[in-house]
Amino acid sequence: MTMKIRNILISQPTPNGCSPYVEVKEKFGLHIDFVPFIRVEGLTAKDFRTQRVNILDHTAVVFTSRSAIDSFFHLCEELRINIPETMKYFCMTEAVAFYLQKYIVYRKRKIFFGKGNIPSLVESIGPKHKNEKFLLTLADCYKPELPLAFEKAGFKFTKAILTHTIMEDLSGLDLKKYQMLVFYSPADVRSLLENFPEFSQDGILFGTFGNATASALKEASLQSCFEAPTPEAPSIAQALTLYLEKNK
Repeated sequence: MTMKIRNILISQPTPNGCSPYVEVKEKFGLHIDFVPFIRVEGLTAKDFRTQRVNILDHTAVVFTSRSAIDSFFHLCEELRINIPETMKYFCMTEAVAFYLQKYIVYRKRKIFFGKGNIPSLVESIGPKHKNEKFLLTLADCYKPELPLAFEKAGFKFTKAILTHTIMEDLSGLDLKKYQMLVFYSPADVRSLLENFPEFSQDGILFGTFGNATASALKEASLQSCFEAPTPEAPSIAQALTLYLEKNK
């Protein structure tokens, strides 16, 4: 390994209970800090109403994150909307789909998911569900790729902003102590640049989760040493393990 990695920062809240990072830390003798770079908050009913979106006009909902699921069901409760049993749910990943169990009875006949990318999500809809009326749940800083893909596929959909992203104050964070930073969203990259406008990579390594995060890093003229998910490493913990093993 060209540079000894001792300290890693991951831009996520500290995991509850058992975490795959425990094994990574022990195996490679690492110190890992969990520091969220952003905070995602659901919209209030008042803010949601300004979009003039009627949830019950739709027969299917598309979720790309757990925070969107939380916001959706909290809004439905606040607005006193009863979601019909016939509603279908399409999620970006299996993990996001499983999170629906927090709010509804999980039934495979109405919950579908992709493999973490837009083409697989579109494929999960396929000819069988193409005539549904989709509610596309988005964050305030969403990229246009998902709506464009739905448009190209000829799906009927409505865009709805359900969450907004707030940059955390990282002024007390000493980035120089870390040899690697791991980001999970494009907003993490934006938070880095807003909090540290003079930041330069200077040998610091980056790992990223998701195509959009990797793209945001490149747009900021920063380079990643590994990206997830991949067929070999569907999670950051696995991608990190592979990278560290290859660069001993």
